[in-house]
Amino acid sequence: MRKQIRIAAALAAGVALGVSGLAQAQAQAVDPVRAAIEAHRAMLAEGNPADLYAMRGEELWRTPRGPRNASMERCDLGKGPGVLAGAFVELPRFFPDTGRVQDLESRILTCMETLQGIDTSVVSMRNLMRGETGNVGAMATFVSSLSTGMRFRVPQTHQAERTMYEAGQRIFFWRAGTHDFSCSTCHAVQGQRIRLQDLPVLARNPGDGVGFAAWPAYRVSSGQMWSMQHRLQDCFRQMRWPEPQFAGDTVIALSTFLGVRANGSISTVPSIRR
Repeated sequence: MRKQIRIAAALAAGVALGVSGLAQAQAQAVDPVRAAIEAHRAMLAEGNPADLYAMRGEELWRTPRGPRNASMERCDLGKGPGVLAGAFVELPRFFPDTGRVQDLESRILTCMETLQGIDTSVVSMRNLMRGETGNVGAMATFVSSLSTGMRFRVPQTHQAERTMYEAGQRIFFWRAGTHDFSCSTCHAVQGQRIRLQDLPVLARNPGDGVGFAAWPAYRVSSGQMWSMQHRLQDCFRQMRWPEPQFAGDTVIALSTFLGVRANGSISTVPSIRR
């Protein structure tokens, strides 16, 4: 009986508050949870294992490998051969030598092939931590870490870049799969949460270190380092969509859309996530 009285009293109080007052009360009730999550993330960041992956990536970058016994130090990521600082925050972009828009991971594959002669056909979404796939992830972590604290400036000057952005926008809002999901199902509505975590609205600029500006990141739940390629692949899996090709145009198009939307935000990679 007392429990029923408390429930009735709570309902009456909600009606008395009105819609705006009730929404405010709900927001205040969530704040302690959000604060606890942020405190947890802050503690994790003090010993981010991503730093170890960045160190390994730097070693791989500077070590001669492959049939041509060459390093990656002459790789052109858009700012000239060997220039790494600031390159990450200007990707994806159009590269004349390949005639396509490329993100960081796909450009690393190009350099591995042209400079080192390494067969990159073995790189896939599935071999996340092993072989050359793991090497690509480590090098992406190293390169992106050299742009930490810089603002994103993903270009839209070439027609191919604008076309890729439009394709990414269509993919973002396209509903498909057995569950009729799209990227926008989770990331185009304000105030949605999953597993006690806020879902950022990625159809607009989510802010510093959120969404596109937070990956590559170390995933505590899996003990793995994820690039944006793998972050999007996991979204595809959760939407029950077919697995995308690693460094394929589908993922690059989505990255272009998200990257342009993130322009002006500060990169916090390599970050740490649940």
